[in-house]
Amino acid sequence: MGRSAKGSSRAHGSSHPASRLSQHRTAPRPARARLQRITPPACYEELQDTTLMWPVVLVDIRPEAQRRQFGSITGALIVERNVLEWRFDPRCAYRLPIADRYDLRVIIFCQESYTSSLAAASLHDLGLLNATDMIGGYAAWKEAGLPDEVEVSSTAPPTEDRLSMPVEV
Repeated sequence: MGRSAKGSSRAHGSSHPASRLSQHRTAPRPARARLQRITPPACYEELQDTTLMWPVVLVDIRPEAQRRQFGSITGALIVERNVLEWRFDPRCAYRLPIADRYDLRVIIFCQESYTSSLAAASLHDLGLLNATDMIGGYAAWKEAGLPDEVEVSSTAPPTEDRLSMPVEV
């Protein structure tokens, strides 16, 4: 009378590994359509640009195990994916100190840029419309030969010559 797990998975779609991989790779498409994604070299240039009118923050959302296995970018904020929204929501009491404004430029990366596209779209949903992700993720950063350490000069607190839209909590 009852259905087996095997029968149940057939009723809800293919359980073939190739089918799941295809679904994984196409899942970020709607999210990516909402973003102005940037390449790793463009990301690096933006992080070094002190003339920008808003703060820029580079965010690594990979789990600790991936950072240990593949490496990391010193200078990037580490905010794992499961806490991203409440750490960057300007209305949240548990936000990061820099996340007190909606005009913050947040550049998110993961290992290969699947999860980061979805994460950046989620920040758009909170009103952070300058959020985006880095095309190709950390793997593309390394492939481009970019440094393992960045000085993110534009993540300093707002100054008179930078636009600021602080939000009170």
